Amino acid sequence: MKRCLFVDDSSVIRKVAKRILGGPDLQILEASTGFDAIAMCAADMPEIIVVDGALPDMTTVEFIRRVRGIESALKPQIAVCLTEVDIAAIMRAKRAGAQGYLLKPFNRPQLLDRFRVLENAA
Repeated sequence: MKRCLFVDDSSVIRKVAKRILGGPDLQILEASTGFDAIAMCAADMPEIIVVDGALPDMTTVEFIRRVRGIESALKPQIAVCLTEVDIAAIMRAKRAGAQGYLLKPFNRPQLLDRFRVLENAA
């Protein structure tokens, strides 16, 4: 079973993502802060991470770099969740080690499409 970690301080976003993606083949994990998510990754790295572009406790780039710095046989696919297309933010995230981005609020088809791309690359 693959695991996906959603990192967002909005419980609504996490709940919607869990409802859309959750199923027998995928376990959805949740974290409301970057530090909580890093601890979860250090304990057991998920295959996919979707991280909010505006975390309450650290920058998204710092979060991505910290995750990439964790020794793990698994190298997760990382997508940044943004409220608008911000090319500079997307490029910073990609340079830090993210593979893509997702716009929110997202709907079911958008989230499933982005997730298929990440899942196939994982």
